[in-house]
Amino acid sequence: MTADEATATLLSDAIGGRRVALARLLSLVERGGDGAMSVARVTHAAAGSGYTVGITGAPGAGKSTLTNMVCSEVRTTGDRVAVLAIDPSSPYSGGAILGDRIRMGDHTLDDGVFIRSMATRGHLGGLSLATPGAIRVLDAVGFPWIVVETVGVGQVEVEIVGSADTCVVVVNPGWGDAIQANKAGLMEIADVFVINKSDRAGAAETRSDLEQMLALRPADGWMPPVVSTVASTGEGVADLWAAIGAHRRHLERSGEGALRRRRRAESELRRVISAIIAARVGAVASSEPFSDAVGAILDRRVDPWSAAHRLVDSAAPPAAGPPADGRI
Repeated sequence: MTADEATATLLSDAIGGRRVALARLLSLVERGGDGAMSVARVTHAAAGSGYTVGITGAPGAGKSTLTNMVCSEVRTTGDRVAVLAIDPSSPYSGGAILGDRIRMGDHTLDDGVFIRSMATRGHLGGLSLATPGAIRVLDAVGFPWIVVETVGVGQVEVEIVGSADTCVVVVNPGWGDAIQANKAGLMEIADVFVINKSDRAGAAETRSDLEQMLALRPADGWMPPVVSTVASTGEGVADLWAAIGAHRRHLERSGEGALRRRRRAESELRRVISAIIAARVGAVASSEPFSDAVGAILDRRVDPWSAAHRLVDSAAPPAAGPPADGRI
């Protein structure tokens, strides 16, 4: 049995409801390398109907609790939902710390909810580089809704917009002024703003700051709504779900959804090309000609640019795929 045939069997089992098979597919994606390439080949044609909601924001904003309540809202419609919880990496094992999953314990016994924790692997954008592949797996298995809840990493957490159809940015009362909002890049990536913990003092001022900044945003057919929630009680979550639905309808009517899908495909293709090139660089750098070239540079017999061109021109493509580090 070829690798693709084995992967296709796993996909068939996962579609049939075997969660162990689904977990194995996601593990292959996270490990990267040839296994991830096989999963991508097998799942790509079957994906394309799922809708992805990204939930992002600073640490402590209540993203996990809000995600838990969003899952409950989805389940009232009868739809299934999958959650990718991007957790900080353990400094010892490199794996996910699983803090987000603890806050989503309400759905442990619900067959209509699948939750998977993934480690950032030190990636500052708040998303594991394996996330697009994992989303594709969940889509191919048949989940109509996929929620990606990112680790809170402050001002660099804008990468979620590249993987989601609708991006929800969560803030708290007293989060800072409008200048901080612009510094964090939140005005550019948010399709929906959520003021969570809105029962606390300062909620009205936070709403005013956001609305003032949104008033300066160029008109592009969609004005991000500002929704107030108290995720710990579920207050306002129905309004958030309605706002997500309204944004989805806007994407379909305006054609923006198709443009976003194209941008996602371009971005992922760039990352895959980068991974393949990185693998070839690694192969060249571990070769004897590379060591000889370093010596020639030190002896001033050749400059680095000339040496690099000679190595690249003479290098053969590696037999293996991209490095096994979850990059695709």
